[in-house]
Amino acid sequence: MGMIGNLYRVSEKDLEEILKDSSILESKVYADEGENLEDLLDLDKSWEAIFYLLTGCSIAEIEDAQAPLSWSLFSGQIVDEEQDMGYGPAHYLRVDQVKQLDAELDKISIDELKGKYNGQEMNEAGIYPEVWDREESLDYVTDYFEQLKEFYKIASEENKAVITFLN
Repeated sequence: MGMIGNLYRVSEKDLEEILKDSSILESKVYADEGENLEDLLDLDKSWEAIFYLLTGCSIAEIEDAQAPLSWSLFSGQIVDEEQDMGYGPAHYLRVDQVKQLDAELDKISIDELKGKYNGQEMNEAGIYPEVWDREESLDYVTDYFEQLKEFYKIASEENKAVITFLN
């Protein structure tokens, strides 16, 4: 168990429906059949490490994180303040914001991300789950970062909005 980062691609129309009735989000992402699984990305426990490498900030310092890279997981636009997706409410990005974020992510290579990686520093900063000094951790983070980049690339190309949440 633990905190898992999730990204969910939706049409702008579906986003509007979810913003009017947030229970739709839960029914879609927690459906037994796994509705729209190709539109759901599970980042496992890599989410805060990715956020840290992109922004230089931990979640505790989220107010210092610069947009649009901080939007990769936490846009600050809340679907429903009263809805707890497991570890707080879901955030969302509109299509134009997805395109802006995708353009910024496209500028970051795996080598550049690896150059920012310092496992000991990340553990000292309290980056969840504080396992970043292990040998396999760098590959774990870069693998999920590549998936995150591809996810936003597809969302941008398909003119989709994105909802993010922790569960």
